Amino acid sequence: MGLEVSTPGGTMSVKAAQRLDLWRGHPAPPPPLVNVVGILPGKDSSLPAVLLMAHHDSVWGSPGAADDGAGVASALETIRLIKANGQQRRDLIVLFSDGEELGLEGAKAFFAGDPRRAHVGVIVNMETRGGGGRTSMFETGGDNGAMMHLFGQAVRRPVSTSLSVFIYQHLPNSTDYTVAKKLGYPGFNFAFIGRPSQYHSPLATPDALDQGALQDMGRQVLDLTRALLATPALPGKAPDRVFFDAFGLVLISYAAWLGWVLLGLGAIGYGIAAFGRARLGEVVRGGGITLALFVGAGALLYAGNLVSGADGKVNYYDRLAAIPRLEVQALLLCLAAAALAWGLIAVARAGSAGLTAGMAVPLLLLGLFAQATAPTAAFPIIVPLLLGGVAAALWRFAGERAGAVASLIAAMLGGGYMIALGFQLIQAVGPTTPMVAALPLALAAVLAAPLIPTISRRAALATAGLLIVLALAIALWVRLDALAPSVAVYSSDH
Repeated sequence: MGLEVSTPGGTMSVKAAQRLDLWRGHPAPPPPLVNVVGILPGKDSSLPAVLLMAHHDSVWGSPGAADDGAGVASALETIRLIKANGQQRRDLIVLFSDGEELGLEGAKAFFAGDPRRAHVGVIVNMETRGGGGRTSMFETGGDNGAMMHLFGQAVRRPVSTSLSVFIYQHLPNSTDYTVAKKLGYPGFNFAFIGRPSQYHSPLATPDALDQGALQDMGRQVLDLTRALLATPALPGKAPDRVFFDAFGLVLISYAAWLGWVLLGLGAIGYGIAAFGRARLGEVVRGGGITLALFVGAGALLYAGNLVSGADGKVNYYDRLAAIPRLEVQALLLCLAAAALAWGLIAVARAGSAGLTAGMAVPLLLLGLFAQATAPTAAFPIIVPLLLGGVAAALWRFAGERAGAVASLIAAMLGGGYMIALGFQLIQAVGPTTPMVAALPLALAAVLAAPLIPTISRRAALATAGLLIVLALAIALWVRLDALAPSVAVYSSDH
């Protein structure tokens, strides 16, 4: 492709060599590490460069088409297209690292001793934990405000949330970018996690890889890399921002302090709707319904997970392969909890302003806590409550028809986002902690409460019972099913 290419070598650490010996089942001299580094010169090589990074190694026994063949392929096609458009403003460095699966070995070697590390101004890293789905930009460097402003302007149809950035900071997971981030390099980390059975799998061939996921990763990386190469000055450090994609179409971003304003507007809206029209008993009952829904859904999800096999030793990769069924199981149990709450709400006069406001109170308090402790991660609570509060106020000031339309819009937007969020959470952590889906369920229920028609408690119980039986059937299917053929060959069951 015409880049200036070198292949600096390195020596595997003792820990990495021991892991490799464990994978292959016998000790042997470790092979050398070999990074592949390419440079596409820009018009002004004195400017800080953009580093595209992916790892070229795979785990033992996997063809590695997804992890990380998809990252390598995305980088190569990005280089081709950028080069075809003529020389860019700044240099583009490409690092295909070795030994990532053995402990980030190649990245550690590059950032510890390669002289080109000093030329790097920003990093774009590509990873996967599966074989399909939309690609998400799930991690950034610290003080990301200015960088995310550029990201929002440059990337078409992005998928990214500051919630994922917050969560990833508190997980033990790591990628090659982890090495650079600890050294203060700004950057962006991309990955897709759909088709989770492909993760580290012996079946992870190019034919099994979702080509749409590969295209989605490459398109977002290309948009961002072009913008970083073209900007006269790379964005500096600025306070972290709240950001999230609106259904994968556009990026919404705002300063973290604005969350207080949005939460206050939502609370005022519910307060206006209830002031002078609600009895204290209705408000208390509404809050109790939300708490019962949240706790009940969490308990059902926890119990269902135990029945599916999580009550004992499990194979991590087998659980990943079961995620599509675990998603259906979680959905059924959430619907069961919602059916029980539906009967409670309808019996308690769902249209009453006091009940609606009362249902929002526990979540408003939770939003207050989230905004105070983790402002960049609080938006999934605050934004739906803002929509619901505005709709509740319109019931009072604009009449029943306008209020119903506003509540319908709020339920469609907020509830739709909660469905997507629940899906993403179950994909990410569902095999171990499916209880996280209880929060999106509670938020969706609060938004839908003003529109719920009357239903008898008996019908609600019967519906919930049927849904629970179906969920338990899926749980038993997962528990009794044979070990998935996609399980990594080095895992304990092999």
